[in-house]
Amino acid sequence: MKVKTYGLVTGAYWSLTLTDGALRMVVLLHFHELGFSPVELSFLFLAYEFMGILTNLFGGIIGAKSGLEQTLKAGLFIQVLALVTISFVDPSWGKAFSVFFVMTCQAFSGIAKDLTKMSSKSAVKFVVQEDGSGQRQSRLFKWVAVLTGSKNALKGVGFFVGSALLSSVGYQTSLFLLAALVAVALIAVLAKLEESIGKSGKPRPERIWVSRYPAVNRLSIARFFLFGSRDIWFVVALPIFLDENLGWSFEGIGAFLAAWVIGYGIVQSGAPSVIRLKSNSDEVQTSARMMSFVLLLFTVLLAALVANDIARSVVVIIGLLLFGVLFALNSSLHSYLILAFTEDDDDVAVNVGLYYAANAIGRLFGTLLSGLTYLWGGLSAALFTCCIFLGANWIISLTFPKTIRSR
Repeated sequence: MKVKTYGLVTGAYWSLTLTDGALRMVVLLHFHELGFSPVELSFLFLAYEFMGILTNLFGGIIGAKSGLEQTLKAGLFIQVLALVTISFVDPSWGKAFSVFFVMTCQAFSGIAKDLTKMSSKSAVKFVVQEDGSGQRQSRLFKWVAVLTGSKNALKGVGFFVGSALLSSVGYQTSLFLLAALVAVALIAVLAKLEESIGKSGKPRPERIWVSRYPAVNRLSIARFFLFGSRDIWFVVALPIFLDENLGWSFEGIGAFLAAWVIGYGIVQSGAPSVIRLKSNSDEVQTSARMMSFVLLLFTVLLAALVANDIARSVVVIIGLLLFGVLFALNSSLHSYLILAFTEDDDDVAVNVGLYYAANAIGRLFGTLLSGLTYLWGGLSAALFTCCIFLGANWIISLTFPKTIRSR
């Protein structure tokens, strides 16, 4: 384990993740206060998700050619630019132009987020070295879980920070402060990260939409449905439900979303203690199938309770917190499998890019459906739509290979 490299990569990822979560809350709550409808709020994030698709596909190829440290630096710089630019939106502008302007800025933020995520996640496979003990797979699962879990916990902190900043210092100052935080991380990476990471001499793949590993393709499709299922109820439907139906304050909404994502991150970090995987066993398929099925059953029950208005406030709060635990275990397993299914280290960046492109497509559909389903039938409609996505995720998990080839 190259501790210095892992620390720099993780620290940079943390800074961007914190500001990414804060930016989401600042934009969502600010424009909701200005009178934007649920569908209009969904559109504010569509370009963010769409650019994530392209960034992951082509960013993986760029990272493999130029080195992951270069794509990491580019991601941080673009985030600073996006945060500063979006701060200049003016409430006096018409809705159409405001939506266009914010979507454009969010597009750059989406590029930044996914360049940084792809670079950081791919880099872990290169800093976790084989030590002759035959335990690289279990150590890889551990360190991927630490990276992704801590990232998600900090994104939850970002939700709280964003709502608190918006309430205390206002829209523009909030964004300037967030830009300053990422700028500090960028300076540290420029000064200290000298090592070249993940540079490959392989020619560019002919088909960027398809991996040469069938297991990676199936996992990417499952990822689409898994993350689409979450964002269907999480991005727009839940915050608006808490505001309109339960009368929560901005701080209360931000605190709940923060608690959800922080708890999700903590569970994700501890997933290796719950899901113990070994190479050359059938535990991979069994764990993926079991976790995805349990999540599906629980969400069906949750949606039914909400639809029948049974202890709605308690069910929504407690139910979605428990959903977060199950979702975190599924997500952590996926995050490990994308690296484990990639047998050749030269293919890591490209495969991770494809995987996160599928993740971004799922979030794009989930974001759009979040506003549409809430407008159509409220939170219960969003949850039932979520169940359809989770059912597809479970079916695909049945096709995962039973064993992992350790290198």
